[in-house]
Amino acid sequence: MITSAEVKQLLFDMGADLCKIASIDRFDDAPEGFHPLDVLPSCKSVVVFAKKFPAGTTRCNTNIPYTITRNTLCTEMDIMSVKFCGLMEECGITAVPTGTISNTRLDSKTGRHRSIVSAKHCASNAGLGRIGKNTLLVTPEYGNMVWLNAVLTDAELEPDEILGGSPCEENCSICIDNCPATALGEPEMKQGACFMHAFKTEPAEELNIKCHNCRTLCPNCLGSENKHIKI
Repeated sequence: MITSAEVKQLLFDMGADLCKIASIDRFDDAPEGFHPLDVLPSCKSVVVFAKKFPAGTTRCNTNIPYTITRNTLCTEMDIMSVKFCGLMEECGITAVPTGTISNTRLDSKTGRHRSIVSAKHCASNAGLGRIGKNTLLVTPEYGNMVWLNAVLTDAELEPDEILGGSPCEENCSICIDNCPATALGEPEMKQGACFMHAFKTEPAEELNIKCHNCRTLCPNCLGSENKHIKI
């Protein structure tokens, strides 16, 4: 049987910068219809991996480099997850990809668009990072400058330790105060307001990401390995 260390090494060899594992018993608070077991009824573990998001893209006078990076990482990590699932099947283990943030569906109960399983919450449950007031995952290594993906598997793998507490200072409200769409400050981000501000500009720029204040103004934007980069 494959070990947790071997699973992680497979993804590191493919180019993952971070990888951790959550056991299925950590998902009791998942929204109805979006629990790992709603996707893979035999799921016992969730493997979460991340790639570093180059911080230099936030220093530009145009939003195109940031958008290119986001779109490229989405595609690259989906390809990685599919290849990883194939390797797991060669070991006699069922594994399925869940897709990046670009692959979402409507939750009819709440009116929110969700990934079939939230990679951000999977990452938090795996101890890869903690979710901040800006609703982004903050990792010790790279701050919030990461892109995430999760794979569900029926392998019973050793889970990683969860990181406790919040990454944010109690009195910090930088992301909330500087959100042009006033989308932050409540338990869940105002998804529609954020999307309309970040994407719906001029028609020619509709697919470009106009705003990332919540990411780049955050004191936790960069982790220890990125702190030599000034943004």
